[in-house]
Amino acid sequence: MNNSPVSPPASRRDFLKASGVVIGASALSGVALPHVHAAGSDQISVALVGCGGRGGGAAANAMSQSGPPKLVAMADVFQHRLDGAFNSLKGKYKDQVDVPDNRKFIGFDAYQGAIDSLKKGDVAIFTTPLAFRWVHFKYAIEKGINVFMEKPITADGPTSRRMLELNKLAKAKNLKVGVGLMSRHKKCLQQLHARIHQDNEIGDVMLLRGYRMQGLLGSAFSEKYPGKDKGLPGNPSELMWQISRFHSFIWASGGGYSDFNIHHIDHLCWLKSPPGKELWPVKAQGVGGRTYRTSPDGKPYVDQNFDSYAVEYTFEDGAKLYMDGRCMTGAVPMYHSFVHGTKGMAVAANSGDCNGPSSTFKGQVRSRENQLWTSDTKMADDPYFTEWQVLTDAIRNDKPHNEVDRGVMASLATSLGRYAAHTGQEVLLEEMLNHEHEYAPGADKLTFDSPAPVQADANGFYPVPEPGKKTKREY
Repeated sequence: MNNSPVSPPASRRDFLKASGVVIGASALSGVALPHVHAAGSDQISVALVGCGGRGGGAAANAMSQSGPPKLVAMADVFQHRLDGAFNSLKGKYKDQVDVPDNRKFIGFDAYQGAIDSLKKGDVAIFTTPLAFRWVHFKYAIEKGINVFMEKPITADGPTSRRMLELNKLAKAKNLKVGVGLMSRHKKCLQQLHARIHQDNEIGDVMLLRGYRMQGLLGSAFSEKYPGKDKGLPGNPSELMWQISRFHSFIWASGGGYSDFNIHHIDHLCWLKSPPGKELWPVKAQGVGGRTYRTSPDGKPYVDQNFDSYAVEYTFEDGAKLYMDGRCMTGAVPMYHSFVHGTKGMAVAANSGDCNGPSSTFKGQVRSRENQLWTSDTKMADDPYFTEWQVLTDAIRNDKPHNEVDRGVMASLATSLGRYAAHTGQEVLLEEMLNHEHEYAPGADKLTFDSPAPVQADANGFYPVPEPGKKTKREY
Protein backbone atom coordinates (compact mmCIF):
# COMPACT_ATOMS: atom_id res chain seq x y z
CA MET A 1 0.00 0.00 0.00
CA ASN A 2 3.01 2.31 0.31
CA ASN A 3 2.89 2.77 -3.44
CA SER A 4 -0.74 3.83 -3.40
CA PRO A 5 -1.50 6.16 -6.28
CA VAL A 6 -3.94 8.15 -4.19
CA SER A 7 -2.65 11.62 -3.47
CA PRO A 8 -4.45 13.11 -0.47
CA PRO A 9 -6.05 16.51 -0.70
CA ALA A 10 -4.15 19.17 1.16
CA SER A 11 -6.71 19.41 3.96
CA ARG A 12 -6.35 15.73 4.85
CA ARG A 13 -2.57 15.81 4.58
CA ASP A 14 -2.47 18.91 6.75
CA PHE A 15 -4.70 17.21 9.30
CA LEU A 16 -1.96 14.67 9.91
CA LYS A 17 1.11 16.81 9.32
CA ALA A 18 0.01 19.74 11.45
CA SER A 19 0.82 17.76 14.56
CA GLY A 20 2.85 14.79 13.34
CA VAL A 21 -0.23 12.61 13.70
CA VAL A 22 -1.17 14.47 16.85
CA ILE A 23 -4.59 15.89 17.59
CA GLY A 24 -4.33 18.79 19.99
CA ALA A 25 -6.74 19.40 22.80
CA SER A 26 -8.51 22.08 20.78
CA ALA A 27 -9.49 19.49 18.18
CA LEU A 28 -11.28 17.48 20.84
CA SER A 29 -13.04 20.22 22.70
CA GLY A 30 -15.40 21.64 20.15
CA VAL A 31 -16.28 25.27 19.57
CA ALA A 32 -17.80 27.20 22.44
CA LEU A 33 -20.98 28.78 21.12
CA PRO A 34 -23.93 29.99 23.20
CA HIS A 35 -26.29 27.12 23.87
CA VAL A 36 -28.52 26.21 26.79
CA HIS A 37 -30.06 22.78 27.05
CA ALA A 38 -33.81 22.61 26.56
CA ALA A 39 -34.40 26.27 27.24
CA GLY A 40 -32.93 25.99 30.73
CA SER A 41 -34.45 22.66 31.68
CA ASP A 42 -32.31 19.85 33.09
CA GLN A 43 -34.58 17.17 31.63
CA ILE A 44 -32.78 15.17 28.95
CA SER A 45 -34.66 12.85 26.63
CA VAL A 46 -32.93 9.98 24.84
CA ALA A 47 -33.62 8.10 21.61
CA LEU A 48 -32.05 4.68 21.07
CA VAL A 49 -31.05 3.80 17.50
CA GLY A 50 -29.87 0.20 17.46
CA CYS A 51 -31.47 -2.05 20.07
CA GLY A 52 -28.95 -4.86 20.42
CA GLY A 53 -27.09 -5.68 23.60
CA ARG A 54 -24.77 -2.68 23.54
CA GLY A 55 -27.71 -0.41 22.74
CA GLY A 56 -29.65 -1.61 25.74
CA GLY A 57 -26.56 -1.17 27.89
CA ALA A 58 -25.96 2.40 26.68
CA ALA A 59 -29.60 3.32 27.28
CA ALA A 60 -29.37 1.89 30.80
CA ASN A 61 -26.21 3.92 31.46
CA ALA A 62 -28.00 7.05 30.23
CA MET A 63 -31.04 6.51 32.45
CA SER A 64 -28.81 5.86 35.48
CA GLN A 65 -27.67 9.49 35.47
CA SER A 66 -29.05 12.21 37.73
CA GLY A 67 -32.12 14.03 36.48
CA PRO A 68 -32.90 11.39 35.42
CA PRO A 69 -32.94 11.17 31.61
CA LYS A 70 -35.90 9.50 29.93
CA LEU A 71 -36.03 7.14 26.96
CA VAL A 72 -38.66 8.46 24.55
CA ALA A 73 -38.01 6.72 21.20
CA MET A 74 -36.47 3.55 19.80
CA ALA A 75 -35.40 2.40 16.33
CA ASP A 76 -34.04 -0.78 14.78
CA VAL A 77 -34.24 -2.85 11.62
CA PHE A 78 -35.37 -5.90 13.61
CA GLN A 79 -38.69 -5.88 15.41
CA HIS A 80 -37.66 -8.63 17.85
CA ARG A 81 -34.60 -6.69 18.96
CA LEU A 82 -36.58 -3.52 19.56
CA ASP A 83 -39.22 -5.44 21.50
CA GLY A 84 -36.60 -7.25 23.57
CA ALA A 85 -34.75 -4.05 24.48
CA PHE A 86 -37.99 -2.24 25.28
CA ASN A 87 -39.23 -4.98 27.60
CA SER A 88 -35.90 -5.22 29.40
CA LEU A 89 -35.50 -1.46 29.88
CA LYS A 90 -39.14 -0.98 30.85
CA GLY A 91 -38.75 -3.64 33.52
CA LYS A 92 -35.72 -1.90 35.06
CA TYR A 93 -36.58 1.78 34.47
CA LYS A 94 -40.38 1.79 34.49
CA ASP A 95 -40.89 5.50 35.10
CA GLN A 96 -38.10 6.58 32.72
CA VAL A 97 -39.20 4.64 29.66
CA ASP A 98 -41.88 6.56 27.78
CA VAL A 99 -41.90 4.89 24.36
CA PRO A 100 -45.44 4.39 23.04
CA ASP A 101 -45.96 2.39 19.86
CA ASN A 102 -45.94 5.54 17.72
CA ARG A 103 -42.36 6.22 18.83
CA LYS A 104 -41.10 2.73 18.00
CA PHE A 105 -39.63 2.77 14.51
CA ILE A 106 -38.59 -0.12 12.28
CA GLY A 107 -36.57 0.10 9.08
CA PHE A 108 -33.44 1.58 7.60
CA ASP A 109 -34.96 5.07 7.90
CA ALA A 110 -36.19 4.42 11.45
CA TYR A 111 -33.40 6.59 12.86
CA GLN A 112 -35.11 9.65 11.37
CA GLY A 113 -38.32 9.05 13.32
CA ALA A 114 -36.39 8.44 16.54
CA ILE A 115 -34.28 11.58 16.17
CA ASP A 116 -37.32 13.63 15.17
CA SER A 117 -38.89 12.64 18.51
CA LEU A 118 -36.21 14.65 20.33
CA LYS A 119 -35.76 18.35 20.97
CA LYS A 120 -32.56 20.33 20.80
CA GLY A 121 -30.39 19.48 23.78
CA ASP A 122 -31.49 15.83 23.87
CA VAL A 123 -29.32 12.82 23.00
CA ALA A 124 -29.51 10.21 20.26
CA ILE A 125 -27.71 6.92 20.98
CA PHE A 126 -26.18 5.21 17.93
CA THR A 127 -25.38 1.54 18.51
CA THR A 128 -26.06 0.03 15.11
CA PRO A 129 -23.30 -1.61 13.07
CA LEU A 130 -20.69 1.03 12.26
CA ALA A 131 -21.51 1.25 8.53
CA PHE A 132 -24.47 3.44 9.46
CA ARG A 133 -22.65 5.69 11.92
CA TRP A 134 -21.99 8.55 9.52
CA VAL A 135 -25.54 8.36 8.15
CA HIS A 136 -27.11 8.76 11.58
CA PHE A 137 -24.57 11.35 12.72
CA LYS A 138 -25.27 13.52 9.68
CA TYR A 139 -29.00 13.57 10.43
CA ALA A 140 -28.46 14.34 14.12
CA ILE A 141 -26.24 17.28 13.20
CA GLU A 142 -28.90 18.61 10.82
CA LYS A 143 -31.46 18.41 13.63
CA GLY A 144 -29.17 19.90 16.30
CA ILE A 145 -29.21 16.79 18.50
CA ASN A 146 -26.43 15.68 20.85
CA VAL A 147 -25.05 12.19 20.27
CA PHE A 148 -23.57 9.20 21.99
CA MET A 149 -22.14 6.72 19.46
CA GLU A 150 -20.59 3.32 19.97
CA LYS A 151 -17.16 2.30 18.77
CA PRO A 152 -15.71 1.66 16.24
CA ILE A 153 -17.13 4.52 14.24
CA THR A 154 -15.39 3.87 10.90
CA ALA A 155 -13.86 0.89 9.07
CA ASP A 156 -12.23 2.55 6.06
CA GLY A 157 -10.63 5.71 4.72
CA PRO A 158 -13.65 7.30 2.98
CA THR A 159 -15.92 7.09 6.02
CA SER A 160 -13.11 8.29 8.31
CA ARG A 161 -12.67 11.40 6.19
CA ARG A 162 -16.44 11.86 6.04
CA MET A 163 -16.81 11.65 9.81
CA LEU A 164 -14.03 14.19 10.35
CA GLU A 165 -15.76 16.61 8.00
CA LEU A 166 -19.16 16.01 9.60
CA ASN A 167 -17.68 16.67 13.00
CA LYS A 168 -16.60 20.15 11.94
CA LEU A 169 -20.31 20.90 11.56
CA ALA A 170 -21.11 19.28 14.91
CA LYS A 171 -18.49 21.43 16.65
CA ALA A 172 -19.72 24.56 14.87
CA LYS A 173 -23.18 23.84 16.32
CA ASN A 174 -21.66 23.18 19.78
CA LEU A 175 -23.17 19.71 19.88
CA LYS A 176 -21.96 17.43 22.65
CA VAL A 177 -20.81 14.05 21.36
CA GLY A 178 -19.59 11.06 23.32
CA VAL A 179 -17.92 8.02 21.78
CA GLY A 180 -18.04 4.64 23.53
CA LEU A 181 -14.30 4.34 24.15
CA MET A 182 -14.89 4.23 27.87
CA SER A 183 -11.34 3.26 28.94
CA ARG A 184 -10.23 6.88 29.20
CA HIS A 185 -12.99 7.47 31.74
CA LYS A 186 -11.67 4.71 34.04
CA LYS A 187 -10.19 6.33 37.15
CA CYS A 188 -7.32 3.87 37.55
CA LEU A 189 -6.17 4.58 33.99
CA GLN A 190 -6.49 8.32 34.59
CA GLN A 191 -4.30 7.91 37.67
CA LEU A 192 -1.80 5.91 35.64
CA HIS A 193 -1.71 8.56 32.90
CA ALA A 194 -0.77 11.16 35.50
CA ARG A 195 1.90 8.85 36.95
CA ILE A 196 3.44 8.37 33.50
CA HIS A 197 3.36 11.96 32.28
CA GLN A 198 3.22 14.25 35.31
CA ASP A 199 5.36 12.18 37.67
CA ASN A 200 7.60 10.60 35.00
CA GLU A 201 7.43 7.42 37.05
CA ILE A 202 8.45 4.98 34.31
CA GLY A 203 10.43 7.35 32.06
CA ASP A 204 9.86 7.85 28.35
CA VAL A 205 7.32 5.40 26.93
CA MET A 206 8.95 3.24 24.24
CA LEU A 207 6.88 0.04 24.18
CA LEU A 208 3.20 -0.76 24.69
CA ARG A 209 1.55 -4.20 24.59
CA GLY A 210 -2.09 -5.22 24.31
CA TYR A 211 -3.56 -8.74 24.43
CA ARG A 212 -7.11 -9.91 23.80
CA MET A 213 -6.80 -13.68 23.54
CA GLN A 214 -10.01 -15.63 24.07
CA GLY A 215 -12.43 -18.16 22.62
CA LEU A 216 -15.17 -17.66 20.06
CA LEU A 217 -16.70 -14.24 20.54
CA GLY A 218 -19.83 -12.45 19.40
CA SER A 219 -20.91 -13.08 15.82
CA ALA A 220 -17.35 -13.31 14.45
CA PHE A 221 -17.90 -16.92 13.36
CA SER A 222 -20.72 -17.55 10.91
CA GLU A 223 -21.88 -20.54 8.93
CA LYS A 224 -23.38 -20.12 5.48
CA TYR A 225 -26.43 -17.91 5.08
CA PRO A 226 -29.32 -20.32 5.61
CA GLY A 227 -31.80 -18.48 3.38
CA LYS A 228 -35.19 -16.97 4.06
CA ASP A 229 -36.93 -20.28 4.59
CA LYS A 230 -35.19 -21.32 7.81
CA GLY A 231 -37.49 -19.58 10.25
CA LEU A 232 -35.02 -16.97 11.42
CA PRO A 233 -36.51 -13.91 13.18
CA GLY A 234 -37.86 -11.59 10.56
CA ASN A 235 -37.27 -14.11 7.77
CA PRO A 236 -34.17 -12.14 6.83
CA SER A 237 -32.68 -11.43 3.45
CA GLU A 238 -28.93 -11.92 3.11
CA LEU A 239 -28.44 -8.23 3.93
CA MET A 240 -30.42 -8.57 7.13
CA TRP A 241 -28.61 -11.77 8.04
CA GLN A 242 -25.25 -10.04 7.60
CA ILE A 243 -26.40 -7.20 9.84
CA SER A 244 -27.48 -9.74 12.47
CA ARG A 245 -24.01 -11.35 12.20
CA PHE A 246 -22.15 -8.04 11.93
CA HIS A 247 -18.85 -9.16 13.55
CA SER A 248 -18.40 -11.55 10.62
CA PHE A 249 -18.24 -8.78 8.01
CA ILE A 250 -15.69 -6.01 7.68
CA TRP A 251 -18.21 -3.60 6.14
CA ALA A 252 -20.53 -3.86 9.14
CA SER A 253 -18.12 -3.84 12.07
CA GLY A 254 -14.53 -3.61 10.87
CA GLY A 255 -14.43 -7.35 11.65
CA GLY A 256 -13.32 -8.97 14.86
CA TYR A 257 -9.95 -7.21 15.00
CA SER A 258 -11.47 -3.73 14.94
CA ASP A 259 -14.47 -4.33 17.16
CA PHE A 260 -12.70 -6.40 19.81
CA ASN A 261 -9.29 -4.71 20.03
CA ILE A 262 -10.08 -1.02 19.69
CA HIS A 263 -10.25 -0.36 23.44
CA HIS A 264 -6.70 -1.59 24.00
CA ILE A 265 -5.40 0.37 21.02
CA ASP A 266 -7.19 3.52 22.14
CA HIS A 267 -6.11 3.54 25.77
CA LEU A 268 -2.53 2.51 24.98
CA CYS A 269 -2.16 5.34 22.45
CA TRP A 270 -3.59 7.69 25.08
CA LEU A 271 -1.14 6.45 27.72
CA LYS A 272 1.65 7.19 25.24
CA SER A 273 0.30 10.74 24.72
CA PRO A 274 1.22 13.70 26.96
CA PRO A 275 -1.65 15.83 28.34
CA GLY A 276 -3.25 17.93 25.62
CA LYS A 277 -2.01 15.80 22.73
CA GLU A 278 -3.17 12.70 20.88
CA LEU A 279 -0.35 10.50 19.58
CA TRP A 280 -1.19 7.83 17.05
CA PRO A 281 1.01 5.31 15.23
CA VAL A 282 2.32 6.45 11.87
CA LYS A 283 2.55 2.95 10.38
CA ALA A 284 1.82 -0.72 11.03
CA GLN A 285 2.74 -4.20 9.89
CA GLY A 286 1.16 -7.43 10.99
CA VAL A 287 0.41 -11.10 10.51
CA GLY A 288 -2.60 -13.33 11.01
CA GLY A 289 -4.35 -16.31 9.59
CA ARG A 290 -7.43 -18.48 9.28
CA THR A 291 -6.73 -21.85 10.86
CA TYR A 292 -9.75 -23.26 12.65
CA ARG A 293 -12.64 -22.23 10.48
CA THR A 294 -15.25 -24.90 11.09
CA SER A 295 -18.04 -25.15 13.63
CA PRO A 296 -17.96 -27.85 16.35
CA ASP A 297 -20.09 -30.07 14.11
CA GLY A 298 -17.76 -29.59 11.14
CA LYS A 299 -19.63 -26.97 9.13
CA PRO A 300 -17.35 -24.36 7.50
CA TYR A 301 -17.34 -20.78 8.73
CA VAL A 302 -17.72 -18.26 5.93
CA ASP A 303 -16.94 -14.97 7.73
CA GLN A 304 -14.11 -12.61 6.75
CA ASN A 305 -12.08 -12.81 9.99
CA PHE A 306 -8.73 -14.31 10.87
CA ASP A 307 -8.44 -16.49 13.96
CA SER A 308 -5.38 -14.62 15.19
CA TYR A 309 -3.65 -11.29 14.66
CA ALA A 310 -0.26 -9.94 15.70
CA VAL A 311 0.24 -6.29 14.76
CA GLU A 312 3.26 -4.03 15.28
CA TYR A 313 2.51 -0.31 15.30
CA THR A 314 5.25 2.34 15.12
CA PHE A 315 4.99 5.89 16.48
CA GLU A 316 6.81 8.87 15.04
CA ASP A 317 9.51 8.67 17.76
CA GLY A 318 10.13 4.99 16.98
CA ALA A 319 8.20 3.63 19.95
CA LYS A 320 6.25 0.43 19.32
CA LEU A 321 2.78 -0.82 20.18
CA TYR A 322 2.16 -4.56 19.84
CA MET A 323 -1.45 -5.75 19.67
CA ASP A 324 -2.17 -9.48 19.76
CA GLY A 325 -5.68 -10.79 19.23
CA ARG A 326 -6.90 -14.37 19.09
CA CYS A 327 -10.27 -16.14 18.99
CA MET A 328 -9.51 -19.83 19.50
CA THR A 329 -11.17 -22.31 21.81
CA GLY A 330 -8.72 -24.08 24.13
CA ALA A 331 -5.82 -21.64 23.77
CA VAL A 332 -4.41 -19.76 26.77
CA PRO A 333 -6.56 -16.67 27.50
CA MET A 334 -4.97 -13.27 28.07
CA TYR A 335 -6.75 -9.95 28.36
CA HIS A 336 -4.27 -7.32 29.56
CA SER A 337 -2.29 -4.26 28.51
CA PHE A 338 1.15 -3.01 29.52
CA VAL A 339 3.31 0.11 29.15
CA HIS A 340 7.13 0.06 29.18
CA GLY A 341 9.30 3.10 29.72
CA THR A 342 13.01 3.83 29.99
CA LYS A 343 12.88 3.60 33.83
CA GLY A 344 10.14 1.08 34.47
CA MET A 345 6.91 -0.52 33.34
CA ALA A 346 3.20 -0.38 34.11
CA VAL A 347 0.21 -2.67 34.11
CA ALA A 348 -2.56 -0.66 32.48
CA ALA A 349 -5.53 -3.02 32.25
CA ASN A 350 -5.22 -6.00 34.57
CA SER A 351 -8.26 -7.81 33.23
CA GLY A 352 -10.47 -6.75 30.32
CA ASP A 353 -10.48 -3.51 28.37
CA CYS A 354 -9.73 -1.23 31.30
CA ASN A 355 -10.18 -3.06 34.61
CA GLY A 356 -7.75 -2.27 37.37
CA PRO A 357 -5.87 -2.18 39.45
CA SER A 358 -3.25 -0.36 37.41
CA SER A 359 0.30 -0.51 38.77
CA THR A 360 3.80 0.81 38.12
CA PHE A 361 7.15 -0.94 38.67
CA LYS A 362 10.80 0.04 38.65
CA GLY A 363 12.65 -1.79 35.92
CA GLN A 364 10.98 -4.21 33.53
CA VAL A 365 10.20 -7.07 35.92
CA ARG A 366 6.70 -7.17 37.34
CA SER A 367 7.22 -8.21 40.94
CA ARG A 368 6.13 -7.25 44.44
CA GLU A 369 9.63 -6.03 45.24
CA ASN A 370 9.66 -3.69 42.23
CA GLN A 371 6.17 -2.26 42.65
CA LEU A 372 6.07 1.51 43.01
CA TRP A 373 2.32 2.18 43.02
CA THR A 374 -1.05 0.54 42.54
CA SER A 375 -4.31 2.35 41.92
CA ASP A 376 -6.69 2.90 44.80
CA THR A 377 -9.76 2.92 42.60
CA LYS A 378 -12.11 0.04 43.32
CA MET A 379 -13.30 -2.36 40.63
CA ALA A 380 -16.77 -0.87 41.12
CA ASP A 381 -15.59 2.22 39.26
CA ASP A 382 -17.72 1.96 36.10
CA PRO A 383 -16.42 3.88 33.08
CA TYR A 384 -19.60 3.07 31.13
CA PHE A 385 -21.47 5.12 33.74
CA THR A 386 -18.79 7.81 33.96
CA GLU A 387 -18.67 8.53 30.22
CA TRP A 388 -22.39 9.29 30.38
CA GLN A 389 -21.88 11.38 33.51
CA VAL A 390 -19.38 13.53 31.60
CA LEU A 391 -21.71 13.82 28.61
CA THR A 392 -24.82 14.82 30.56
CA ASP A 393 -22.81 17.31 32.63
CA ALA A 394 -21.50 18.89 29.43
CA ILE A 395 -25.04 19.18 28.05
CA ARG A 396 -26.54 20.70 31.20
CA ASN A 397 -23.68 23.08 31.90
CA ASP A 398 -22.58 23.83 28.34
CA LYS A 399 -19.10 22.42 28.72
CA PRO A 400 -16.99 21.56 25.67
CA HIS A 401 -17.30 17.84 24.94
CA ASN A 402 -16.70 16.20 21.58
CA GLU A 403 -14.91 12.84 21.30
CA VAL A 404 -15.45 12.23 17.59
CA ASP A 405 -12.04 13.23 16.22
CA ARG A 406 -10.18 10.91 18.54
CA GLY A 407 -12.86 8.25 18.02
CA VAL A 408 -12.16 8.42 14.29
CA MET A 409 -8.43 8.23 14.88
CA ALA A 410 -8.78 5.26 17.22
CA SER A 411 -10.96 3.54 14.62
CA LEU A 412 -8.50 4.45 11.88
CA ALA A 413 -5.50 3.14 13.86
CA THR A 414 -7.41 -0.08 14.47
CA SER A 415 -8.28 -0.39 10.78
CA LEU A 416 -4.64 0.30 9.96
CA GLY A 417 -3.50 -2.76 11.92
CA ARG A 418 -6.23 -4.94 10.45
CA TYR A 419 -5.38 -3.79 6.92
CA ALA A 420 -1.67 -4.45 7.43
CA ALA A 421 -2.33 -8.01 8.63
CA HIS A 422 -4.87 -8.67 5.88
CA THR A 423 -2.61 -7.48 3.06
CA GLY A 424 0.79 -8.51 4.43
CA GLN A 425 2.11 -4.99 3.78
CA GLU A 426 3.60 -2.21 5.86
CA VAL A 427 0.94 0.49 5.75
CA LEU A 428 1.15 4.17 6.65
CA LEU A 429 -1.61 5.80 8.69
CA GLU A 430 -1.89 8.54 6.09
CA GLU A 431 -2.34 5.90 3.38
CA MET A 432 -5.12 4.24 5.35
CA LEU A 433 -6.87 7.57 5.82
CA ASN A 434 -6.70 8.31 2.10
CA HIS A 435 -7.45 4.87 0.71
CA GLU A 436 -10.47 4.98 -1.58
CA HIS A 437 -12.04 1.56 -0.89
CA GLU A 438 -15.36 2.21 0.86
CA TYR A 439 -16.74 -1.04 2.29
CA ALA A 440 -20.41 -0.07 2.43
CA PRO A 441 -21.00 2.53 -0.29
CA GLY A 442 -24.53 3.85 -0.34
CA ALA A 443 -25.17 2.91 3.28
CA ASP A 444 -27.59 5.83 3.46
CA LYS A 445 -29.69 4.30 0.68
CA LEU A 446 -30.02 0.69 1.89
CA THR A 447 -33.51 -0.81 2.19
CA PHE A 448 -34.87 -4.23 3.13
CA ASP A 449 -34.65 -5.17 -0.56
CA SER A 450 -31.06 -4.02 -1.12
CA PRO A 451 -28.27 -6.50 -1.89
CA ALA A 452 -25.69 -6.95 0.85
CA PRO A 453 -22.49 -4.87 0.49
CA VAL A 454 -20.42 -8.06 0.26
CA GLN A 455 -21.57 -11.02 -1.81
CA ALA A 456 -20.94 -14.73 -1.38
CA ASP A 457 -19.66 -16.93 -4.18
CA ALA A 458 -21.60 -19.87 -5.60
CA ASN A 459 -20.59 -22.01 -2.62
CA GLY A 460 -21.72 -19.49 -0.03
CA PHE A 461 -18.24 -18.24 0.91
CA TYR A 462 -17.37 -14.55 1.20
CA PRO A 463 -14.12 -12.95 0.01
CA VAL A 464 -11.40 -13.21 2.64
CA PRO A 465 -8.04 -11.49 2.99
CA GLU A 466 -5.10 -13.17 1.26
CA PRO A 467 -1.88 -11.57 2.52
CA GLY A 468 0.71 -11.22 -0.20
CA LYS A 469 -1.84 -11.92 -2.95
CA LYS A 470 -4.30 -9.12 -2.29
CA THR A 471 -2.00 -6.27 -1.33
CA LYS A 472 -3.92 -3.10 -2.19
CA ARG A 473 -7.34 -4.09 -0.83
CA GLU A 474 -8.43 -6.29 2.06
CA TYR A 475 -10.74 -8.27 -0.20
